Amino acid sequence: MQVERLELAGFRSYPALVFEPSAGPQVLFGPNAAGKTNLLEALVVLARGASHRAPETDLVGWGASLARLAATVGHGPGRTSDAVEVALVRGEGAAVRKRLRVNGVPRRATALAGAFRIVLFAPEEMLLVVGPPSLRRGALDAMAAARWPAYSRSLAIYGRTLAQRNALLRRIREGESSPDQLPFWDATLVEEGGRIVAWRQELLLALAGPLAAAAVEVAPGEGAVTLRYATNAPAEPGEEPVEALRRRLAATADKERWQGATLVGPHRDDIVFELDGRPLAGFGSRGQQRSAILALKLAELELLSGPEGEPPLLLLDDVFS
Repeated sequence: MQVERLELAGFRSYPALVFEPSAGPQVLFGPNAAGKTNLLEALVVLARGASHRAPETDLVGWGASLARLAATVGHGPGRTSDAVEVALVRGEGAAVRKRLRVNGVPRRATALAGAFRIVLFAPEEMLLVVGPPSLRRGALDAMAAARWPAYSRSLAIYGRTLAQRNALLRRIREGESSPDQLPFWDATLVEEGGRIVAWRQELLLALAGPLAAAAVEVAPGEGAVTLRYATNAPAEPGEEPVEALRRRLAATADKERWQGATLVGPHRDDIVFELDGRPLAGFGSRGQQRSAILALKLAELELLSGPEGEPPLLLLDDVFS
């Protein structure tokens, strides 16, 4: 997979840019604030439909009302290239509307993975092992969305349902709404949340082999690197994630109404890096942690390769940081 042409207009620090890289690896170099990271961020937006480091309101350039990003993505000899386009339109206030097209046809973000897949190695990912759980969930979610387009849809539905349910719980706490309204939101939360947990667990199983092999390649003799899914709704023997989440939700109902927040679900789960069965965050050196993260990225490259063995585009930002 290779970007044959990249066009930017009104995006970040780029009033206008046309970039036609040659085949093979590309190195972007220049002084600080030259726009190197912005260019890589544009590729992330084109592949995922969203930035990995900023809200959409920050992506439209200063003084611009529209940001347009377009890429022609090649898939090798004998295969048709794909044209991917993202437009960000600044409306009244801080609102930004987003339009996506693949080969000229309006599409949802879930369709982007079929045309353009990436693996990103950015400086902030050096915190994957020791940073907050949201970083690890985000990394796993990006992989799952690239592997299964329907995952993004479930994640979006879950997010909207969670926000509505939390708002209702706050009103219940204040005596402004009735708990009788909760089952409506609970049904969707449990259904989509269970799917997300099942997908995440399946992804970790698929990653296990490539991660183990990559860890040996990156740091021979350091030990076995594994990922463990730490859920707040563990399943009992024979229980599916949906059933486990439904049971835990019922068990925490009173506490949730008192706190005004949803206390269980995939939005509170974590992914634990382990070295020979011990948590890397607490027992591993910084070098071991960096090696584990690099091994994860190599495993991701293998996992997200297309059905014909086509690897995704690897983006390395500030590789020496």
